[in-house]
Amino acid sequence: MMKVILVIIMVFFWTMLIYYSLLTIAGVIQRIKHKTILHLNQYPSVAVFVPAYNEGVVIKNTLDSMVALKYSGELNIYILDDQSTDDTAEIVKEYSRTFSQIHYLLVPNSDVKGKSSVLNYGLSVTDSEYFLVFDGDNQPEENAVMELVHAAETTKKSAGAVGYVKTINADSNLLTRMIALEFQVFQLLMQSGRWGLLRTGSLAGTNMLLRRSVLEDLGGYDPYALAEDAELTIRVAAKGLLLPVVHHARTWEQEPEKLRNLIRQRTRWLTGNLYLLEKSFQEWKFWKGRTIVHSLHHLMTYFLFVIFLFISNLWFYLGLFGIAMPNVDTPLLILWFMSYIVYTGQLFSAMVLEDTLTPKNIVVGIIMYFTYAQLFLILLFKSIFQFVSARMRKKTIKWDKTTRHRQGAG
Repeated sequence: MMKVILVIIMVFFWTMLIYYSLLTIAGVIQRIKHKTILHLNQYPSVAVFVPAYNEGVVIKNTLDSMVALKYSGELNIYILDDQSTDDTAEIVKEYSRTFSQIHYLLVPNSDVKGKSSVLNYGLSVTDSEYFLVFDGDNQPEENAVMELVHAAETTKKSAGAVGYVKTINADSNLLTRMIALEFQVFQLLMQSGRWGLLRTGSLAGTNMLLRRSVLEDLGGYDPYALAEDAELTIRVAAKGLLLPVVHHARTWEQEPEKLRNLIRQRTRWLTGNLYLLEKSFQEWKFWKGRTIVHSLHHLMTYFLFVIFLFISNLWFYLGLFGIAMPNVDTPLLILWFMSYIVYTGQLFSAMVLEDTLTPKNIVVGIIMYFTYAQLFLILLFKSIFQFVSARMRKKTIKWDKTTRHRQGAG
């Protein structure tokens, strides 16, 4: 019986390794392509939404980047202030008096707090053809809007387009460097790779463009979704619509500089994806057409990957200490070895494409499997506990904002 279980585990394990390897290859091919922007006969109106809550330490840099955006059509920037208690409102209002495209909107209190509710309010008081979301610490490059709109307008059955997110504080410490490398891999595999191989893009929470008509048809954002981007991606895919990935439409954002802040942020992300998994098992539409790619991805990334990470670690330490393991045709220790090779190979592939293959990053890439990747074991169990506890107590999990740090322009 044990031998049968191990064979099943190994089949799933090798399937995942092959899948991620194919994504890496497809991502590399997709990323070396760069279509030149063609002139559009008509440029649709775009509203930029910036959800903001106590963003005083970063909002000036964000606003400076917003006013520098280049776009040939109508472009308005709305700072959606979710009842900030710092000087966010004063800073934004000062900019709005100088720049006509900057607008300050105070979001009314709602029963369910969070980014989804803020974005729903923004949709209710604007009327542009498209809207584009940036987080409160984002510094988009000046051509980001043009690149995203061009991709959306020239891709059949598109619901919008998804850009690239880079880490502005990557050099702050070892943790931010690891996060920056993880983001490079995520966008190489999960974004560029899946778009190149399967024509499926995922909303990333920021630097994402959407057609207003699509959101209205879908009924807006789910206010209870902590991972509102992942939840909306599934509903968009269920409609048979596409989200082209535009790796050259870039924005820069901060990442947590302290481990406790990262754990809080990622726990929210994982808890939000557990909510999405629960939702997907209740509705058949989450498992048909291209939607199944997203559903399986979430199952693999937020559940199976962590389980296999645990199993590969277990076999590694059993083998290391000479403890006897079941006899199967393939050495069990090879599973750990291949996990490490594929994970590290993905990191180095991303470094080459991003031109970040430095001696320091090489060392960090070599140790990330033993350090940063293992953190996801803790995060998954913490998220499951939080999610199950909230369900048993019939309480809504509150939105937890990521802590910002004062940062120079970059």
